[in-house]
Amino acid sequence: MAYDFQVVLDAAEPHPLADWWAETLGWQVEPSDEAFIRRMIDQGWATEEDTTTHNGVLVWRVGAAIRHPESGLRVLFQQVPEPKSVKNRMHLDVRVGPDGTEAEVARLTGRGATFLHRGQQGPHSWVTLADPEGNEFCVV
Repeated sequence: MAYDFQVVLDAAEPHPLADWWAETLGWQVEPSDEAFIRRMIDQGWATEEDTTTHNGVLVWRVGAAIRHPESGLRVLFQQVPEPKSVKNRMHLDVRVGPDGTEAEVARLTGRGATFLHRGQQGPHSWVTLADPEGNEFCVV
């Protein structure tokens, strides 16, 4: 049996990080359902402390998600209390092709990504960056 899955990234601030990745990938931040959140509070399933306001909208404090506009692929940004402390064991590759790598690296570092290093294996090369919270990813 094949399973559906989503990628989950730990984050100190999930909503700004979701915004950053949505713009980076050309994806969409999932909209918040403020009426649903209010119902959950009214029914005792959640409290005001479970929520926050982001860009003027009531949202769940602990998570934000982005979706690919056509395929529906999803990345969830989940709040965690501890800061990132070691290298990622899994990372995302942003595939732009060899002719677009340098322009994309310049665009992303201009938006807050940090350059980490360049790599090459045979004819294949990549640039490793970190997002604004330090999560490594490669531009290939």
